[in-house]
Order: sequence, then structure tokens, then C-alpha cells
Amino acid sequence: MSNLLMDEAAIARALVRLSHEVVEKNKGTDGLCLLGVKRRGEIVAERVRALIKKFYGADVPCAGIDIGMYRDDLVSGYFVPDARRNDVGFDLNGRHVVLCDDVLHTGRTVRAAIEAIFDLGRPASVRLLVLCDRGGREMPVGADFVGKNIPTSRREYIDLRLKELEGEDSLSVTAAE
Repeated sequence: MSNLLMDEAAIARALVRLSHEVVEKNKGTDGLCLLGVKRRGEIVAERVRALIKKFYGADVPCAGIDIGMYRDDLVSGYFVPDARRNDVGFDLNGRHVVLCDDVLHTGRTVRAAIEAIFDLGRPASVRLLVLCDRGGREMPVGADFVGKNIPTSRREYIDLRLKELEGEDSLSVTAAE
């Protein structure tokens, strides 16, 4: 059984709020850039970027980052992360990076993304923006910007649907059977 928690309008409102919070916390848009964890985090980052441009007139750099080779459950002695796979198209040194993702759960994705970011440069700061924080951390990770906190059990799943992928925006919690 699925329980709808955010519809298209609620997701849009959350993203507007998040875009303002990012600019406010950064004290403007100078030095700001957005990196989205591929694939859904990249969509979230692009939407935040568009809203920052709409409200502040600033076209902040934005790119996706592939963390596959940095996952602690995939990397072994046979795989060495290759930072060249993550050519984001702009210099991260000294920038204020906002790492964007769709759902924060264990923190392992964020840990991998931070490793990937530091292979590309030395930013002044890295902050985390997530559309949904479902709890259940296994790593000491906390989001700086959260669209919605939705505490869940391990038997529940977050189903975040995005227009770009599924043709609609919605966020539901589903209990495992």
C-alpha cells in the first residue's frame, strides 16, 4: 500500500524554498555551484539551478557527478576510481559546492560523492541538499537543506517520481509486503 506524501505542487514548493535557502546560506551566489548525484540528484540540481536563475538572475555552474566507482559496496582491489569520468566542466577549487540528491537514507551515497568531489578539487565548502530525508543513517551524514523529512522503517520504501524520468512528480511511502 502506497501513501502519497508530496504531489507535484508540494515538490515544486519545496524546491523553491530550497533554492532560496541555498542562496541565503551562501550569502548570495558568488562562488556557488551545484553538483547532482547522477541521475536523480542531477535532476534536483538542475531544477534548483533554474530557480536560482529565475529568482536571482545568476546562472550558477551545475553538473552531474557519477559516484559508481566510489561506492564502498562496489569498489574492490580491481577497481580504482577514475576522477576523469567526472569532468564537471568547471573548477571546484575554492567554490561553495551544494551536493544535491533525491533521497538521503544511509549516507553511503553522500560519502562516495564527497570522495568523488575531492578527487576533482578542493572546494571551500560542501553542503548537502536532499529532496527527502528518510532517516536510517549508517554514516555520520546530515543534510544542510531538506525538502521534507520522512522518517521510515527499513520495511518502507520511498518512491520519488520525477517528470524527467517517470512523467510525473510525486513522493510516496510504500510498505514492503
